[in-house]
Amino acid sequence: MNALQVFVRGAMVCRWKIWIGSLAVLPVALCAQGIPGVRQTGTVAGVTGNTLSVTTAGKTQMPVAVASDAVVLKLPPCGTNLKQATPATFADIASGDRVITGKTGDTATASRVILMKASDSAICRAKQQAEWQQHGTSGLVKGVDGTTLTIAVGAKTLTVNTSSSTIFRRYADDSVSFEDAKPGTLAQVQAGDQMSVRGAKSDDGSVITADEVVTGTFENLSGVLSGVDAAAGTVTLKDLTTKQTVTVKVTANSDVRKLPAQAGAMFANRGAASGGAAAGGAAAGGAGTARPRGAGMDLSRMLARFPAETVGELHTGDAVMVVASRGHGDSPTVITMLSGVEQLLSASSSGGTPITLSPWNISPEGAGSQ
Repeated sequence: MNALQVFVRGAMVCRWKIWIGSLAVLPVALCAQGIPGVRQTGTVAGVTGNTLSVTTAGKTQMPVAVASDAVVLKLPPCGTNLKQATPATFADIASGDRVITGKTGDTATASRVILMKASDSAICRAKQQAEWQQHGTSGLVKGVDGTTLTIAVGAKTLTVNTSSSTIFRRYADDSVSFEDAKPGTLAQVQAGDQMSVRGAKSDDGSVITADEVVTGTFENLSGVLSGVDAAAGTVTLKDLTTKQTVTVKVTANSDVRKLPAQAGAMFANRGAASGGAAAGGAAAGGAGTARPRGAGMDLSRMLARFPAETVGELHTGDAVMVVASRGHGDSPTVITMLSGVEQLLSASSSGGTPITLSPWNISPEGAGSQ
């Protein structure tokens, strides 16, 4: 048995799931006993000699030296296990490619590299985004009963049936980007979580058989700014849901955008005309993230088109919507903030169906409706 056969046989001891492109850093699950000594996973930032510069999920660049006799396997677009891989060489690896590198024992260099070419990642990403747009729904978790979840999507309550084959992922504490989501479990899902689910719906649309579930716990705030401290990088608002005054911290990683007045009027008018638009979108991050579509118009899918804004450009009296992470010091940390939403807040509080712009819920009823 040659080295390649040993590598593939060992790796197939466990089940593989590979996530490509902006949807995740591969792999979601890598069996340690099947491929011992996994060293780095991520995107190739550069190649110098026999060394790869790999950008990890934590956005850190790590140098990975690769042995001259290393086994390199290339997965096809959306390949999910090593049986689909074909032999490749170190010369096939280029910037932008996705890799998993591993080593045996105490060797200093990687003896194994699993490769997904950037062009193949793009093909897979487009396919998966299309699947999310066709079969994805986003909302807020209302309850968990065994393997059954209930979620609120606007004014509707949907039942989500999960099984042993359902893939669970969990948003990172400081990101609602699919790219940063990590392997998760059903046990992590709790009432109040943001959730996106992909799967087949019943004929009446009330029940979803889940193929994939992505959840996260975030604070959803909306209201008028009562204070802005650009030097400290904080803003203060009175949340419409809890009626509590909250100070949130804006960091270099926070995505702050301004909703143009014309776009605000369009969404507000649509919400008024339809009794509330339920707009899905699992990620409020920048361009390139997958955003499952719910019913109605999807504001979150347009965020990258809106102009960026700094804390210094915000003013007392501005209306904002905020997605913030929980449990980071004394103040929640802003993941995404959208200003210029006066018309949306007004439409939401006018007595119609709550406007849900996942991962925001700007209904004045807020948690009570979740």
